[in-house]
Amino acid sequence: MLIKNVDHIGIAVKSIREILPFYTEVLNLTLEHIEEVESEKVSIAFLSIGQMKIELLEPTSNESAIAKFIDKRGEGIHHIAFGVESIDERIHQLKTEGIRMIHDHAKKGAGGKNIAFLHPKSTGNVLIELCEKEKGVKSL
Repeated sequence: MLIKNVDHIGIAVKSIREILPFYTEVLNLTLEHIEEVESEKVSIAFLSIGQMKIELLEPTSNESAIAKFIDKRGEGIHHIAFGVESIDERIHQLKTEGIRMIHDHAKKGAGGKNIAFLHPKSTGNVLIELCEKEKGVKSL
């Protein structure tokens, strides 16, 4: 499987507004964009750091996976995302190698990317996301 890069690191937070000054003023990262992904019940702030991003993930509902993560584990690193090409082929390859997937097919994620998550039980308890930028879509 060809991993092109670390695309981003997702960090679960209770409040983007409260933590954002740490990232923008103390760490001097550039806030690129904030968007809401209604299907995931989350708001996401994208911060650039070199060739990758930090995603601050704030739940917009107590029913979101991020809210449940924070309730169980507290705020902190939620996932690491790797950039890939041909995401559906990568998913098929992983499944044939016995890797358990949360998503059997890519779905639309933040920033217009196609995404899929590997189940932490197959990855040493690390939530890993695969993401593929659509051709012709400008990356955030």
